[in-house]
Amino acid sequence: MSDTYAYKVRDRTGNLVTGTIVADSETLVLHRLRELGYTPLDVSRQGRGLGSIEFGGKKVKLKQLAVFSRQFATMINSGLPILRALGILSEQSDNKELARILEASRLDVERGASLSQAFQKHPKVFNDLYISMVKSGETGGSLDDTLLRLATMLEREVQLRGKIKAAMTYPIAVLGLVGLIMTAMLLFVVPQFKSIYGQLGGSLPVPTKVLLLMSDVFKKLWWLLIIGAFAGRFALKRFKATENGRAVIDRIKLRVPVFGSLFHKTALSRFASTLSMLMHAGVPILGALDIVSDTVNNRVLSSAVTDVQSSVREGESIAKPLGGHAVFPPMVVQMIAVGEETGQVDTMLEKVAQFYDQEVEATVDALTSLIEPILIAVIGACVGAAVIALYMPMFNIIKLIK
Repeated sequence: MSDTYAYKVRDRTGNLVTGTIVADSETLVLHRLRELGYTPLDVSRQGRGLGSIEFGGKKVKLKQLAVFSRQFATMINSGLPILRALGILSEQSDNKELARILEASRLDVERGASLSQAFQKHPKVFNDLYISMVKSGETGGSLDDTLLRLATMLEREVQLRGKIKAAMTYPIAVLGLVGLIMTAMLLFVVPQFKSIYGQLGGSLPVPTKVLLLMSDVFKKLWWLLIIGAFAGRFALKRFKATENGRAVIDRIKLRVPVFGSLFHKTALSRFASTLSMLMHAGVPILGALDIVSDTVNNRVLSSAVTDVQSSVREGESIAKPLGGHAVFPPMVVQMIAVGEETGQVDTMLEKVAQFYDQEVEATVDALTSLIEPILIAVIGACVGAAVIALYMPMFNIIKLIK
């Protein structure tokens, strides 16, 4: 595992130079510094003090990986050596984790490893799809073209996620607002009415009793509700981390009202674009299906792709076993069948991906216009029901006075 080493050296003019370098050992650091023309004075591995602990870990965002891929492709296409390109990108990267990984990869390549082997040491940033594509580009001598395709795919994924977030943000924000309003009513407004009703005496309507009971529970056990919410979230994350749990949640996501269609189309777009790119790069079909199964990000589709892979291994076409899974619409199956007949499966898959990208965009627009009135009605119903429950005893009092 690579570590960060701090060094003090003298350059050719005798000036003192300090800095850090990522390497696997102190010997390699000394060798590298001498290669650069420096006279090493001191080299020491940097320790991890309390200040360097990062809860949750460092992350490289998908957008940053897409930008790196495009810049790397441009540099290679311009004739820049891989080592120099990696060095430049490592220095100019704003993300410290990505900069560290690129520097470590550069050192690995310098020691004789291939680019795909160097990237393979960092699976949290470069997944199987990325490694396979880079390996294919190295073998076929078209690394720049492969990296451009990867950049395009990553940019499409970023755009796709952005659209889903846009569709989800508004309802989550509104539901959060409803929660705050109801919490404020239960904590501050309802208790005031409770004291008034206690002085008046008499029996209260059932809705009012329910509301007062909710207020009492919320006021006395609010800490338990918060603990329950965190415990529920933790349990859900643990359940989702299991194979069965992930499959159940992904199945529910595809069937959930309103948003199920969006999740389904997004998964189909990801399946088609990933398989298209792998096949275009010359990755063997069984290997391509294996990678797609891992990267499609939905266990229902992943299970279907695994079944298809087993059938293809036995000599069948892709389209026939794919048609046996309801999660793949007939249009997708027919497009792939036509692609197999004409020898252009990758082209047909690209067209399928483009179609579902447009469908996702249209679905997001439709959901945005549909959700707004629904949520307004939800807010009105929640707040209105609470207000009516509070004022129902008042109406009874007015009747008694009359």
